[in-house]
Amino acid sequence: MNGITTAADYGWLKERYQGLLEAYCLTLVEDMTPERLLRELGAEPDGQVTGVAGLAEPSYDAWDEYEDEKLLVGVAAVGDWTLMVEYNGFVGGRDVMLPVHPGRTVVSHFRNVNAVDHFSWWQDGDLRLHFEPLFPTQRDGSHPDELLKEMEQAGFDLNEGDDRDFRRHTEAAFALAERVTGVRLTPELFEELEFTCGLVTLA
Repeated sequence: MNGITTAADYGWLKERYQGLLEAYCLTLVEDMTPERLLRELGAEPDGQVTGVAGLAEPSYDAWDEYEDEKLLVGVAAVGDWTLMVEYNGFVGGRDVMLPVHPGRTVVSHFRNVNAVDHFSWWQDGDLRLHFEPLFPTQRDGSHPDELLKEMEQAGFDLNEGDDRDFRRHTEAAFALAERVTGVRLTPELFEELEFTCGLVTLA
């Protein structure tokens, strides 16, 4: 695990991708190509875009047309991992992802416009950790306390009191995902990645 990243390292997200932070789902899938991930999800091909910002318009167009029956995802290779980015989506945390989990690590984090958020760490089909970044002291999964040190160092305030620091909890989710996967997301990567898009039908 990468043990140096903190929420401060993802401060650029609020400066450059405020629209994404308001409602997003970001998923990292180990040892699976983008093309295979789209096949596993049964996605309909829907073109390509350059950069994360390029996913915004087609994502909201898909929402306007299909609402939550079909959601647009963008996938791109980052080393041995596939990054899946969704504006206003939640495919990464739904049951449609379950066939992808066995045999690999999958990390997904999500936030919607109502500030409801989730972070999930799967290992070989086992949900080891799940929590809401806004409420990091309330955790479940098979190993809910395994990443306490990494969570605190990433920027989560694990104190139980009412004076907990809620700032940067979303950025801390990005930092924790990096600590688990070793995949560092940078402004340059967000600008340059070539995403293959697909429409995923949700049951």
